[in-house]
Amino acid sequence: MTGRALHPQWLTSIDQIEPARWNALAGDYPFTCHEFLAALEHSGAATTATGWSPRHLLIREGERLVAAAPLYLKSHSWGEFVFDFAWARAWEARGLDYYPKLLLAIPFTPATGPRLLCAAADEGPALRLAALSAISALARAHGWSSAHALFIDEGLRHEAERAGWLLRRDCHFQWYNHDYSDFEAFLATFASAKRKKVHRERRRIAEQGIAFQTLHGGELDEAQLLTIHAFHAATFERHGHLPYVNLSFFRTIARTMGERFIVKLALQHGKPVACALFFRSHDTLYGRYWGAGAEFHSLHFETCYYQGIDYCIAQGLRRFEPGTQGEHKLARGFEPTLTWSAHWIGDTALRQAVASYLAREALAIDSYAAEAARHTPFRASGAGP
Repeated sequence: MTGRALHPQWLTSIDQIEPARWNALAGDYPFTCHEFLAALEHSGAATTATGWSPRHLLIREGERLVAAAPLYLKSHSWGEFVFDFAWARAWEARGLDYYPKLLLAIPFTPATGPRLLCAAADEGPALRLAALSAISALARAHGWSSAHALFIDEGLRHEAERAGWLLRRDCHFQWYNHDYSDFEAFLATFASAKRKKVHRERRRIAEQGIAFQTLHGGELDEAQLLTIHAFHAATFERHGHLPYVNLSFFRTIARTMGERFIVKLALQHGKPVACALFFRSHDTLYGRYWGAGAEFHSLHFETCYYQGIDYCIAQGLRRFEPGTQGEHKLARGFEPTLTWSAHWIGDTALRQAVASYLAREALAIDSYAAEAARHTPFRASGAGP
């Protein structure tokens, strides 16, 4: 491994490493912290029974832990948000098994951030290459079809390309803080008609008697946890899906993640009617879950987007990732932003087919992002990248 005496070790549970040792590498990105990964495992959300078998990677140099990564052996492709179902069908059409596959990702979390955690920044490129080599070697040794790194940061994107992994892009919509003093200063960058639309949406919330309470993990009591879980689960069920996480998960992160877990609770005349759940780092807010007990005009936009923007401005956060999907975010000041994944494919012929597909897809994604950028609400002299 890169000429250094680097040794990979594979864990079948995050509990096999002490939280302090893992977190020393993880930094303040909330989704790679030991507490978040442990909550997924302990609650039963990300386990072998649900198709997420932990194979977390540690890399040691002698006794020194120099790198780590959240890694899973997957028996399906659900909960990933980078869709490869067509790839699986292509494998199966050739009589090959696509599953299991290796996944370097955070379960159920389409948020860009570090996936390979390194002890020192100057060692990052070499250690990322070493980790990618170890992951592809593990897949090859077991005859697994592929390995995938999802929602990767710039460092891993660069090293994955050097290592010969295939790169894939997508377009999400994110908000950027251009040193706004308050929400009205943000709206002042909008064209007049777009600004009036946001004012109208926010006014409708007030007219319905809805106000908001901001709660952090340690402030949530059992009744509030029951309420937010019920809203979250009901929203999934209305769309014909089972929720990925359960009440035990919410109880655990409320206890262990404290200020990094934020709930915006919508109250109508003091009664909870909806909520949005967020996580944060020192500079970024991540929208993750939403739920409501009834339909209210404009409530989703206010709870999930405007309340998050308010929080970012008040806290001085630089960026807000509200989650996947949603051209409707454009009109509310979110900007098209490319996200990246990287893919190691074991079979040569199928790798070539995927590479050809990704080249065509990339042209379409770039065209879509460019077109979306022309539909932001900002005045010509307003905000924007």
